[in-house]
Amino acid sequence: MRVVIICTLFAVGGAMRFGSIRWSRPRPPRLPRAAPQLAFGGFFPDKPQWTPEAAAATVTAALAAATVLASTTITVVPAGEVGVLTTFGKVSPNTLASGLHLKGPASTVRTFSVKTVLQEDENFVPTKEGLTVELDTALLYHIDAEHAQNLFLSVGERFEEIVIKPELRSIVRGLTSEVEAKALYTSGRSEIQRRLKEELSEALRPRGIVVEEVLLKAVQLPKQLSQAIEMKAQAEQEAQRMQFVLQKEEQEAERKKIEAKGIADFQKIVSDGISPQLLKWKGIEATKKLAESPNAKVVIMGNGKDSLPVILGSDSDGH
Repeated sequence: MRVVIICTLFAVGGAMRFGSIRWSRPRPPRLPRAAPQLAFGGFFPDKPQWTPEAAAATVTAALAAATVLASTTITVVPAGEVGVLTTFGKVSPNTLASGLHLKGPASTVRTFSVKTVLQEDENFVPTKEGLTVELDTALLYHIDAEHAQNLFLSVGERFEEIVIKPELRSIVRGLTSEVEAKALYTSGRSEIQRRLKEELSEALRPRGIVVEEVLLKAVQLPKQLSQAIEMKAQAEQEAQRMQFVLQKEEQEAERKKIEAKGIADFQKIVSDGISPQLLKWKGIEATKKLAESPNAKVVIMGNGKDSLPVILGSDSDGH
């Protein structure tokens, strides 16, 4: 800011001193003389005269000079970014944080975002069976603000194309070649993601790139392989269904066996507990209850010791 003020004062002073524009002021009358006396070899009058137009033009020129000077000496680093200052090809060791900064007219500032960046990529990768699978990946990363200067010196501003994409594709191909195709869409998927994040972090961390997460997105298998996998899955589901049916039938047979055994045990217990005397006594009780009924009219006693009474009924009219 001091540089801007000093340069503005110099611009105003120079315009007033060398007076291409004049400023008039009341002067007392004086006697005519033969010729004006010139200073500096006759190039400038000894007492420059100023006009209002001269003052306005001088201020305008000074403001224009100050604006141009400010645009070359003041820089703003946006929020979420850091700046790397370069002067005549030499990179400053200190990065510029977000905000307003002063710099030399010959210096340039290159900014790097330190926000989380999403990079999506499509890969055709081999599997352990020798198949080629289309695998979509998503990478979340950000730049370490303290290593932005080192990243600019070692790689440059195109670090994503030069470092990140080649490293990611190489590691993905290396991991998928060690596993079968079904591991890309089964429980082995999480293990591949974990190993992918570890290896990629080790490769990019020295350059100042922090890997937050690596995700395996869509997996597109060859058509024949997809059909074979679907048929295998259907066969496995059918086998599991038949196994369930067999288990159900075995359980039902076991239930019936237990039920039959219970009935047999019950009959045995009942048969062992029934004696002729009990049967005769139960018959007598039944005969007594029938005789007491209003519908019972005639009771014929048996002619033997084991015979039970015979009940003969009649109509309600007494016939």
